[in-house]
Amino acid sequence: MIGLPASLIGLTGESKRGRMDAMQQDLTCHGALALELRPGAQAGVLALEAGLAGELAGLIADDLARFAPGAATLDLGLVAAHFDPVELLRPGWPLHAALERLIRQAPHSATARVVAFGAHDGRLPDPLQPRTEFLGGALRLVPFILLGERAALADVDQRFEEVLLETGMAGAAAALFAQERFGAAIEHARYLTVHDLAAMMALQYEHAGLAPVWPLIEAALLAPSEETWLDAAPEPLVRLAAGQARIALFDDEGWSGSGYAPAEAEAAQLARAFDRFQGRQRQIGALLEAHGIAVTFDHCPAGQDARAILRG
Repeated sequence: MIGLPASLIGLTGESKRGRMDAMQQDLTCHGALALELRPGAQAGVLALEAGLAGELAGLIADDLARFAPGAATLDLGLVAAHFDPVELLRPGWPLHAALERLIRQAPHSATARVVAFGAHDGRLPDPLQPRTEFLGGALRLVPFILLGERAALADVDQRFEEVLLETGMAGAAAALFAQERFGAAIEHARYLTVHDLAAMMALQYEHAGLAPVWPLIEAALLAPSEETWLDAAPEPLVRLAAGQARIALFDDEGWSGSGYAPAEAEAAQLARAFDRFQGRQRQIGALLEAHGIAVTFDHCPAGQDARAILRG
């Protein structure tokens, strides 16, 4: 297997199947190799150089074929770098979309291709470059996609959705290679579809006290044309529509008169509660922005309908 700098398009193949001439009829399957780091551990290398990228892609291709033999008949594309979950779980799946565009620019082949994009002088182009502000989490993700003929891809995709979350542990060779080359102490290495990843993050957000926010993120990912609300006092009021989140920004009078303030509280308690409410607004706004959702704060004066303002 050959890895190439992402500024170049390269490919390698194994004669497993014939390709369709009409690439627009192809489908894709989005997934990732999930690296769960040991507590307190950090990866020393963010992105692999081209040669190592190809080696990692070959090991991942072997693993995926073990879970679904039909995967060996599909094109595999890989970014040999690791990302935070918020970088993958964004409206339109932009990281996977960028990877797909690069693969589709590669010359067609009569065989299944394994295309690995690695760093050049330590960096990838911006669409594929992990963001340093999201370093530090215990879960890091190496994204991949599969492309291929409609029926074959659908069968593999269904198989992955059925088995990866429960039984998708990476093989020893791939797990050890990732640990050594990324310089990371890895507790577990497993494969996930993006839907598996979303389910995992929903559970993590629930444990972190952020369960009310997840439906907004899920709607942005899976139903971007729908209007979705967080409207459950004492949580902040948020409307998601057309890919943008609008958060009601109250002053203290508007907040206390809109059903968000605790009943029969003294002035000092109300002040502390309002501070906590504002902190929660900032937390929700930051989380949505981390997931690539545009956020605006709309001032909602006392006595006016905040929901009507957010619909504005």
